[in-house]
Amino acid sequence: MPANPRQRARKPAPPAGLSHPSLYVNRELSLLSFQRRVLEEAQDESNPLLERVKFLSIVGSNLDEFYMVRVAGLLNQVESGILDTGPDGMSPGQQLDAIREEYEQIMEDAHECRVALFDELRHAGIEIKSFAKLDEVEKRAARKYFDETIYPVLTPLAVDPGRPFPHISNLSLNFSIIIRGVNGDERFARLKVPDTLPQLVTLGGARGRSLRRHVTLCWIEDLIQGHMDRLFPGMEVQEAHLFHVTRDAELEIQELESGDLLETVEEGVQQRRFGAVVRLKVQESMPDSVLDLLRVNLELDDTDIYRINGPLAVSRLKAISSIDRPDLKYPHFAPAPLRAIKKKEDLFAAIRRSDILIHHPFDSFQTVVEFLKAAARDPQVLAIKMTLYRVGPNSPVVEALMEAVEDGKQVAVMVELKARFDEESNIEWARALERVGVHVVYGFPGVKVHSKVLLIVRKEGDKIRRYIHMSTGNYNAVTAGLYTDMGLLTCSEEFGADATDLFNYLTGYSAKGDYRQLLVAPVNLREKFEQMIRREIEHAKAGREARLIFKMNALVDQRIIRLLYEASQAGVDVDLICRGICCLRPGVEGISDRIHVRSIVGRFLEHTRIFYFRNGGKEEIYMGSADLMPRNINRRVETLFPVLKRTLVRSIKDAILKTYRDDSVKARVMNSDGTYERAPRPDKLKAVDSQALLLKTRKNRA
Repeated sequence: MPANPRQRARKPAPPAGLSHPSLYVNRELSLLSFQRRVLEEAQDESNPLLERVKFLSIVGSNLDEFYMVRVAGLLNQVESGILDTGPDGMSPGQQLDAIREEYEQIMEDAHECRVALFDELRHAGIEIKSFAKLDEVEKRAARKYFDETIYPVLTPLAVDPGRPFPHISNLSLNFSIIIRGVNGDERFARLKVPDTLPQLVTLGGARGRSLRRHVTLCWIEDLIQGHMDRLFPGMEVQEAHLFHVTRDAELEIQELESGDLLETVEEGVQQRRFGAVVRLKVQESMPDSVLDLLRVNLELDDTDIYRINGPLAVSRLKAISSIDRPDLKYPHFAPAPLRAIKKKEDLFAAIRRSDILIHHPFDSFQTVVEFLKAAARDPQVLAIKMTLYRVGPNSPVVEALMEAVEDGKQVAVMVELKARFDEESNIEWARALERVGVHVVYGFPGVKVHSKVLLIVRKEGDKIRRYIHMSTGNYNAVTAGLYTDMGLLTCSEEFGADATDLFNYLTGYSAKGDYRQLLVAPVNLREKFEQMIRREIEHAKAGREARLIFKMNALVDQRIIRLLYEASQAGVDVDLICRGICCLRPGVEGISDRIHVRSIVGRFLEHTRIFYFRNGGKEEIYMGSADLMPRNINRRVETLFPVLKRTLVRSIKDAILKTYRDDSVKARVMNSDGTYERAPRPDKLKAVDSQALLLKTRKNRA
């Protein structure tokens, strides 16, 4: 059966041309399909219980961002009268209608999943109670916590002729409260649930015979509702209902008209909280009279409003998954040290000896940190240049860069301020780096810089040698333990020359139109990448070995999809391992018979981007920061780099790509109508869980 419970449509007849809308899946609906696959991990009883809760919280968080960015953009198009359609032929209005239908189905399924999970949590000794169901001991603890911690933070806001309807901040959880005064008049008040306090409150616990702690938890809003009368002394609280607001969070930055990009982005971040409301979620029990008041004051249409059975802020379920119960989580693992580095060997010497491949999270990110720290302390290192997109809090990478400046190195860093939802963090890091003397470039006019490149210039005798690290993932120590990514350490002269040219392009002025080894967007990446697909087509037509294996996060670009259709028609076997959005339809007779698409959703977020070309037997692999989307190829600075060492090419193909292609546990196979179903599962002895197998390999190696 397909993963989507709705009946799968019939296969469309082969269209007349490769641009026919029936050959393209809608981008937004494909992204919602990915959220459904994440939800399936929450429903999968083979996953540890608290990990399933975390998957459910991820669905909530992802859908929040989906509305803040994607739905907000479609609403803006509708309001502007834009009727343009994408490759799939759907107008903005049609997409919004389809999104609402699919979203409501996902939320209904998510509610059923939450009910089942909470029942399992209770049997495991983790009980989430409403205030009304607390026993007397728990209620005493609840009153104490409310009086000492919650009550001082609360600020009820009245709405009347002298006090206008307050601003409702993005993603905030609020109470709409109806109060009856001493004269019998009814008044409305709004109360924000404080997000600065723990959202789950522990009210009691005891050790069982299994030595596992049995705990009682209560959501902070339940405690507030149980003590609502304290907030309005001398008045009667008639009713209180929760609501949750989502606002347009996409930044509009007129970079070319801005004299100071840092200041412009900072102002944009401040304005984000005032974006138009794009979604209002309310409890099913909210009466129409209260909902009408919210609808008018938030300027909403009926299609923007959702009545929800269950928690309104699903992302907050993450608080449950952080409970200290190792028995209900994935087994702990420690990333392995690199085999390529001999005991007590100097890291620079190891790189000179051979290119080094790093596969996160199976290999330790600490290798990258140590590489940077070694450069910071090495008296032979003259300069360090680096791109930073998302670095996270308490970044050891930034600390190493600061140390390098203090040690007299010349350090230049390209900090991308426009990394969505990380703008504030990046602004803080940019200013901190500037304060210690780092040369900071804030961004590149008109595009985002998404490349992951580190260049170290070192004096060795009477010559200069350049050491380079390039990666598919961010220089973020936290996500390096949660995402799968790959990096390469090399001192190739051609890579070094390309990296130097790239940084000159980013920090200065350059009209360079080509690179020696790197594919750089928006300079030469599209042209060279399309040439390599066409080369594969020519190999197939000539009877030579031809095959494409692409692993990526998203496939949206229409020109690339058309070329892949042409490759299939020419006899090229195409395997696509596409985690999220895939707008290509595989298995269409006469069009994409030889194309197979699978998505893997598991413990780690699949983030590696690997592009394999059989090339008539002269195999090539490129890796890097770019997905096959118009924004990545046309409107971002991206880099793809070739893997030149033949043993590494074979290792990536045979030990990594093959493992993902063989996955029969976490893989979903895409059907020609855009739906997904679980990959066929052989008997347990032959079943392959790609991430678990890679972890096992790492453990054996360690």
